Amino acid sequence: MALKRRIQRKVEFNSSSMSDLVFLLLIFFMLTSTLVAPNAIKLLLPSSKSRTMAKQTVTVYINEKMNYYVGERPVNEINLKSEIVAALGGVSDGTVVVRSDKSVPVQYIVNVIDAVNDINNESNLNHKVLLATTAK
Repeated sequence: MALKRRIQRKVEFNSSSMSDLVFLLLIFFMLTSTLVAPNAIKLLLPSSKSRTMAKQTVTVYINEKMNYYVGERPVNEINLKSEIVAALGGVSDGTVVVRSDKSVPVQYIVNVIDAVNDINNESNLNHKVLLATTAK
């Protein structure tokens, strides 16, 4: 006695909902990637072969007009030390990354290093200073 099924099973995959998810993810990543601005101040960094990476606590920018920026706030040389202390916010072993235009004289970079060294000596802390570069 041969029994036949009344309902035939269809073996197919409906991919219309999958394509909707892909387009939603694509839109999400396109929107979030445009919101990320790692270098808000445009600089031509010096080039180097070293690949030292560190978790940066504070970023100090020096543009081609020899203006200092802590984060994205403009700062004059007199208030540089106090602004770095405020940006560090009580971190005992932070890293200050100096992003300097390659046309800036070395003295301006040394001013940032001296400010961080003064902070370390006065507060008995261990902050580091790194100079940001581009790959050669």
